[in-house]
Amino acid sequence: MSRMRFVFSGSGGQGVITAAIILSEAAVLYENLIAVQAQAYGPEARGGATRSDVIIDDQEILFPKVTQPNFLVCLTQEAYHKFSPIVRPGGTILSDTRFVTIHKKSDARQIQLPLYETIMNEIKKPIVLNICMLGAVVALTQIVQQDSILNVLERRIPHEFIEMNKKALDLGIAMGESQRM
Repeated sequence: MSRMRFVFSGSGGQGVITAAIILSEAAVLYENLIAVQAQAYGPEARGGATRSDVIIDDQEILFPKVTQPNFLVCLTQEAYHKFSPIVRPGGTILSDTRFVTIHKKSDARQIQLPLYETIMNEIKKPIVLNICMLGAVVALTQIVQQDSILNVLERRIPHEFIEMNKKALDLGIAMGESQRM
């Protein structure tokens, strides 16, 4: 396996840090991989800029900071402007059509998906936007299996919210699979 470096970015309250933690746990607990996760966020509890770095590999990871991600998620325009220049040549940028207007960048594949719109149409609760986004990431990268994410969700989320999160994950996976090359 070649090392995968992710940056999940957005705004406080969108769940990008939670999504990064879930991905890391799935890799370590259910895929027998090594993962590190680090996070940074603004002083505001909600609405401030957030970033979470995840590195996944089957080899030892010596430094937890991502400087050139293979895969960048941007859920706000501010995050897109700030982090899109750091994507590794040949990498991928995933953004939401509602929150981000993309600009041409010749050395990265840019994928825009209607994550928020789909969640609001199908589930009507924006709280699972991060899980939908995570489903798209899993489908696009195939870094972990869907069942590994489901196992983490079942451990972390109260029972009464599992079905809603499973549906959000399935929606994201379907959107991501539609964009796979």
